[in-house]
Amino acid sequence: MRLGLDVGGTKTDAVAVAPNGTIVARTRLATGWGPDAVVQTILAAVSRLCAEPALAAAGIRSVGIGIPGRIEPGSGRVEHAVNLGVETLDLAAAVAPALGVPVRVENDVKAAALGAASLRGGTLSMGYLNLGTGIAAAVVTDGVLWRGARGGAGEIGHLSIDPAGPVCRCGQRGCIEALAGGGAVSARWRRPGALPIRDVFDAADAGDAAAVRLRTDLARGVAAAIRVLVLTADVDTVVLGGGITALGTRLQAEVAAQLESSAHESAFLRSLQLVDRVEILPVGAPAAALGAALIGAEAADEREALSHG
Repeated sequence: MRLGLDVGGTKTDAVAVAPNGTIVARTRLATGWGPDAVVQTILAAVSRLCAEPALAAAGIRSVGIGIPGRIEPGSGRVEHAVNLGVETLDLAAAVAPALGVPVRVENDVKAAALGAASLRGGTLSMGYLNLGTGIAAAVVTDGVLWRGARGGAGEIGHLSIDPAGPVCRCGQRGCIEALAGGGAVSARWRRPGALPIRDVFDAADAGDAAAVRLRTDLARGVAAAIRVLVLTADVDTVVLGGGITALGTRLQAEVAAQLESSAHESAFLRSLQLVDRVEILPVGAPAAALGAALIGAEAADEREALSHG
């Protein structure tokens, strides 16, 4: 069995994947705050999975962990996972001794991209666009994750598309994340609520002018990110994931309208058929945990290759 964990700011999603790629067990638990608590959350999640009947007679081959923040290339070190209270943590070194199997750590969006590609099947190229508190993307081609020279491939949230747009937390104006990131939209909305992005869409449907502007900006930012992924990597499909996609067809319709508007003025953009190349990941799909399991298996494969010379 290969185990995969998606360590998020509020919850950790963990799965056990059989050799044939089937998810045979899944568990969720709250994520602790701070380095020590994050490590204990991971160990607790693995313990829960190992107690599942489907794993009773199975050995654990590897563990993969998807987590927010920057992952130092070639290491298991996590940096700047601010939503977890982690500034720097050698996560692989912290959990591997207790687990006794190869451990691999990867950025959560990159793990989700690999998992989404696996769930979709096929071998064509796919861009994964994560719409959550922030905006980030990743590209998978023929089942292989493109990490880039320093692991930064897909960090498109801070591309500025509107010099007169809202100020982004990075200091620029009109970044994709400043327009479409859940945190930025919530801050601009300035009204309390458990689900502020849904509240913005509801208020826009009711004719609230401020909400209409925010909804338009959000869709404009997502559409720009889709164009970037297609124009730079020419991916066959762009899959949208992350918390904001819980809006489903309401989000998809707004983004499609923005893509169609830009294509109306450009024969070149019309030829790309962008609307037809966009999909939404099903709500609740364990893409990030599955992708983490696949990444963990890479570590086991490497160890076995070294042990056999």
